[in-house]
Amino acid sequence: MNKGELIEKIKVALGGETSKACAERCLAAVLDSIKNGIKTDKTVQIIGFGTFTIANRAARQGVNPKTGEKIKIKASKSVKFKAGSALKQLAAKTK
Repeated sequence: MNKGELIEKIKVALGGETSKACAERCLAAVLDSIKNGIKTDKTVQIIGFGTFTIANRAARQGVNPKTGEKIKIKASKSVKFKAGSALKQLAAKTK
């Protein structure tokens, strides 16, 4: 499912006279809230769905795939998602 299909599913789920633009604003509001939560609190937990957290990635040695030359990769931060139990159970039932 891509973003457009997700917006359409939200529109149908909201029902009634919900417009595509309104569904798109709803999705944007949720995504912006998750981004702001990660930025300010370093974690966003949605019970039954999962948890978004900041993960620190240590500096490490890498290899340039074109030249085979060893390079240093700087330490960085990334967003990590850990699925909640309800989401894991759903995934286990999916073929």
